[in-house]
Amino acid sequence: MAGGKAVAKKATAKKVTAAKVTAKKAATKKTTGNQTAVKKTAAVKKATVAPKKASAAVQGAPAAKAVAAPPKGESQTALVRRARRINRELAEVYPYAHPELDFENPFQLVVATVLSAQTTDLRVNQTTPALFAKYPTPEDLAAANPEEVEEILRPTGFFRAKTKSVIGLSKALVEQFGGEVPGRLEDLVKLPGVGRKTAFVVLGNAFGRPGITVDTHFQRLVRRWQWTAETDPDKIEAAVGALFPKSDWTDLSHHVIWHGRRICHARKPACGACPIAPLCPAYGEGETDPEKARKLLKYEKGGFPGQRLNPPQSYLDAGGRAAPPLGAG
Repeated sequence: MAGGKAVAKKATAKKVTAAKVTAKKAATKKTTGNQTAVKKTAAVKKATVAPKKASAAVQGAPAAKAVAAPPKGESQTALVRRARRINRELAEVYPYAHPELDFENPFQLVVATVLSAQTTDLRVNQTTPALFAKYPTPEDLAAANPEEVEEILRPTGFFRAKTKSVIGLSKALVEQFGGEVPGRLEDLVKLPGVGRKTAFVVLGNAFGRPGITVDTHFQRLVRRWQWTAETDPDKIEAAVGALFPKSDWTDLSHHVIWHGRRICHARKPACGACPIAPLCPAYGEGETDPEKARKLLKYEKGGFPGQRLNPPQSYLDAGGRAAPPLGAG
């Protein structure tokens, strides 16, 4: 009897010891796992933190990312606030932003905008002085010899199609609108070669009526900033328009387009010289080194002439330089 009790007591002691060892291992594993998780979280935070200021951004910039990570859990309200703050920051950087096509009246603007397809505003500005000197009114251009117009427009590319469009829209202006450019969207888009983008350029800059100009720069940047994931221009226009009061639309278009041309380029955005780096979810897709980024800047930001031969005085006062005329080198 006594021997049996001793054996039972010894077996019980072994079970207790084994249970303690198992519990200790589980606790150690849990602690190690928590520490690893904390380290991983800290590492992720460190990698995705954007610089606090543009000047500081280029000092302690995070490593470049191959693909921009979307703002996690960003609500619609937070998106609106971020988008409007970006616009305010850009308004401080480009207080002199303006349409970069030279024009003196709505007719010149609508023609210049049609000609700007698949070429630069600079090239259009270098070409239109000769066109408007010879054909100053819709009546003149409507009656023009297409071959003579083609020769003038040759430097802009696709000159045959563009000649057909500008002569066609001039005829439409004469026949349907008494030689005057209409101030309504529904009328403008009926003109040959005029789509919503061109119509909003004219409405916003010739008539002072708000509109969003969704060109290639605008499309690229609003997707890069994750204001919208849409790719169709009309859907982009609607999505971005919902983030801003209507009164901001025209200036917003100028700010975004100017930023796309000068700093936030398609292939090599100058992230290290970007004033809105702390607000950009795509920060790091481009060059983050401040010195290297500055070398990527274009137009007045990089010390080069702008795109207009006759820019507004405010642009010249801010240090901008007029573009050279055609053939000036």
